[in-house]
Amino acid sequence: MLTQHTLDRLRQLGLSGMAEALRAQRGSADIQQLSFEERLGLLVDEEMAYRQDRRTERLLKEAHLRVAASLEDIDYRPDRGLDRDLMRTLGECRWVNEHLNVLVVGPTGAGKTWISSALGHAACRHGIAVRYYRVERLCEELVCAQADNTLTRALARLSRVGVLIIDDWGLAPLGPTEARLLLQVVDDRSDTRSTVIASQLPVDRWHDVVQDPTMADAILDRVVHGAYRITLRGESMRKIARQRRSS
Repeated sequence: MLTQHTLDRLRQLGLSGMAEALRAQRGSADIQQLSFEERLGLLVDEEMAYRQDRRTERLLKEAHLRVAASLEDIDYRPDRGLDRDLMRTLGECRWVNEHLNVLVVGPTGAGKTWISSALGHAACRHGIAVRYYRVERLCEELVCAQADNTLTRALARLSRVGVLIIDDWGLAPLGPTEARLLLQVVDDRSDTRSTVIASQLPVDRWHDVVQDPTMADAILDRVVHGAYRITLRGESMRKIARQRRSS
């Protein structure tokens, strides 16, 4: 009865991880061999792990990543051109703490969205807020926010995101309005947050995406210089996946 009362109190205090660990300890014969301090330490460790898992789940839900991907599942076949050491470094997320950007380029189906989502997943596991957007959808939301006088709020929300993923850069040209709004986004984040941009176009052709050359210079100056670069090559990963399923 006393233990059930304690379990209830722990849950009321928001210590659900500790409560579940205590319940598990009751069913373990070996636990009696540990001292009080050792058992308490195990309970605290379980509570910490529980909170971290819940936070990661929340961050992943809020990130709206396009695909469920993790860096541990990367296919490093030689023709893709992926650098294991670079991906391992990016997985540690020091680049986020240093407010650096990552540019992911490659042909259709090469895995740009997958790699970008995997970087977002790694950031969430490090407790960092992430948000994924296709560039077209991001521009649409910003234009709508401008129309209903909520642009300041929308920009403030984006400026607080630790890692902003902008996918499909260059699929369509950006007009003056979209370019100006994107400039506000990247300017707010410059040297304070990190951005991941994925594109089919090589970086040296990104300037052509923005119709206004002055705006193009301003946007790219804030995201390209000093950024990590991942250049994907090889066959379409979608094609390879279909071949595996049919074999």
